[in-house]
Amino acid sequence: MIYIETNSTDASVNFAAEYYFAAEKRLPDTAFLFWRTEPTLMIGKYQNALEEIDKPYADRRGIKVVRRMSGGGTIYTDPGGWQFSFVARDGGGEIRFDEYMAPVLSALRGLGVDASFNGRNDLVISGRKFSGNAQYRLGGSVVHHGSLLYDTNLEELVRSTTVDQEKYLSKSIKSVRERVTNIAEHLPSPLSPEAFKELMVSSILGGGTRFEPDGGDWNRIREIARERFDSWEFTYGASPKFTVSRSTRFSGGKLRFRLDVQRGAIAAADLSGDFFALEAVEEIPKRLIGCAYNREAVRAALNGLDGAIYRVTLDEIAQAIVD
Repeated sequence: MIYIETNSTDASVNFAAEYYFAAEKRLPDTAFLFWRTEPTLMIGKYQNALEEIDKPYADRRGIKVVRRMSGGGTIYTDPGGWQFSFVARDGGGEIRFDEYMAPVLSALRGLGVDASFNGRNDLVISGRKFSGNAQYRLGGSVVHHGSLLYDTNLEELVRSTTVDQEKYLSKSIKSVRERVTNIAEHLPSPLSPEAFKELMVSSILGGGTRFEPDGGDWNRIREIARERFDSWEFTYGASPKFTVSRSTRFSGGKLRFRLDVQRGAIAAADLSGDFFALEAVEEIPKRLIGCAYNREAVRAALNGLDGAIYRVTLDEIAQAIVD
């Protein structure tokens, strides 16, 4: 096994490193990465980004949204948690989680943590989840990656993945707290996140070696991060078709929008409500067709239609369409 230290808390860079060593630069043995992120929501390859997260909350809190190349559900990560990745030559056949979870479980048990594999894709302690895992294949390689809740902010995890309805929020937090756990709570003696990482890496790597990417490697990894994992098209445009129905009341009246969104762009739009408007209001649905489903793009598409709806500004119209 060969360990690669990325020294990056940017999920896009770490996912790009996986991609690079899977598809472009094959090492002679399984590559192993152990990394953490700034506050980030990682959405699965087949998920609808805008239905899985509370994007307005994520935006307010500066939580990054990144789509990974594997399936599975949305996870929240922050500096209190860790991620691990294995990039190995693909033997083909079915998805297998146990062979990549085994060294992680062994390392945790060596630290005195009574962890186990739940038989699907999670690692648990006394039935409470602390790790989700996923796999994908690329360029003749299999990439297995997983999360480790070490000392993660579980309230932030709930708030960023649940629509913010206060009457449900406290119940959601309590429910998640009962179903998941942080590894730090189960150690015989306290360890800093950094000390935990070093012990885990040493155990998993065993007698393996370390590989230091050179400048050319990093230039290409950062390029992949920009072009793929940081792109709006990959993060939101890859979402499947869905319908949005939104109703918002302003001082000038209620606006109701019904939108069909395909691959992150508005494919059909309808506007109704009890507002007063000029004939120019008919331009609003037309302008939205083909527009990316995000606030900035919608606002730009409506330029020049000031006053189309009585006592409702263009910023408010954009707000009514996208949170």
